Amino acid sequence: MTGPTPKNIANKDWFNNPALVRVLDLLNGDGGETRIVGGAVRNALMGLAIQDVDLATTLLPAETQARAEAASIKSVPTGIAHGTVTLVVDGQPFEVTTLRRDVSTDGRHAEVAFGTDWQADAERRDFTINALYADRDGHVVDMVEGLKDIETRTIRFIGDAATRIAEDHLRSLRFFRFFAYYGSGRPDADGLRAVARAKDKLSTLSAERIWAETKKLLTATDPSRALLWMRQTGVLTEILPETEKWGIDSIHGVVAAETALGWKPDPLLRLASIVPVDAPRLAEMAKRLRMANAEAARLESWATAPVLPDEVTDVGFDRILYRAGRDGLVMRLKLAMASVRANAEGDPVAMRKAARLSVLLKRAENFEKPVFPLSGGDVIAAGMEPGPKVGALLAELETLWVERNFSLDRAALTARLAEMVDKAD
Repeated sequence: MTGPTPKNIANKDWFNNPALVRVLDLLNGDGGETRIVGGAVRNALMGLAIQDVDLATTLLPAETQARAEAASIKSVPTGIAHGTVTLVVDGQPFEVTTLRRDVSTDGRHAEVAFGTDWQADAERRDFTINALYADRDGHVVDMVEGLKDIETRTIRFIGDAATRIAEDHLRSLRFFRFFAYYGSGRPDADGLRAVARAKDKLSTLSAERIWAETKKLLTATDPSRALLWMRQTGVLTEILPETEKWGIDSIHGVVAAETALGWKPDPLLRLASIVPVDAPRLAEMAKRLRMANAEAARLESWATAPVLPDEVTDVGFDRILYRAGRDGLVMRLKLAMASVRANAEGDPVAMRKAARLSVLLKRAENFEKPVFPLSGGDVIAAGMEPGPKVGALLAELETLWVERNFSLDRAALTARLAEMVDKAD
């Protein structure tokens, strides 16, 4: 980003969104003042896409709700204890939070008091770039030198870094996540010292919060610089001890491959590149972080997927896909491609290997697992008594079907089944 940061955002299309205009007009005037705050202002100033639009107001939550009701606008008390009411206009949600200050905090939860002091509200936030406001006319209001930090892409805690972290220990992780998304150069020195000293406090947070924040960080366009500094401060080992004796350099190849090949940034793939391929240990990690069942299953399928032979035919690969499943092999292929591509320049052998991996990856991504035409009921109907032999016979038929490249239809398999049952008698 070059040039001075603009001080007015009224010309932005999103700012003139009729739904937002309606909310701003509703909550300004008659003794109330409401401003846009946080991410929408930050991203607008940095030329980035706007996601959610949050608002800060001097109105108490009850007054916000009353004004919404009078204007036939739906209001939802999403965080009423902390002053947040969500107004929904034309299907678009706007979180409106009353100005507040922290009365007490234990590093995880805060007790707040509502007020009308914009300076106090700004100073209780985490980073300077997140504490910028825009008033009804689009004028940017900066009380914490956030505009300067946006120009230099500096992620800096507001006031004393240690104090901000003590208010919410998750801010140690947010420091690195925001650095990954918006930072440049070397992280703020005071921030680095503060997160290093407070790293042991991360253990007081819920696993869900830690994993959610880590996953957001791993979704950044390039999280490698943030991960490097997380390792330097000991934070990475604190939340992901699996990485302690495992290099994190492999993530560079994954990010480069994603960029070059158009892969969507994949936090689990990136995580897989910095942890050992150890199914039991990964299962423990998934349990500790309380990952979703689908996430844990995907990591397990990757860790237990077979290592592909150097030479494998398309048909042979389909058989492997049928037995091992697609998800784990897709991850293995992508990680292998990333590794080969990172060292392939000028090496014709590596280039050929990368090309072959690309073919296999496409085949894996398009693979639809065929359905075996028979069931245990068919074996019993053919005359086999219920029992262990039913499963064994069915498995033998399935193996034959796989070896014949899934080409035997139900009729052919039923005929073979009849022969096998007769022999068994």
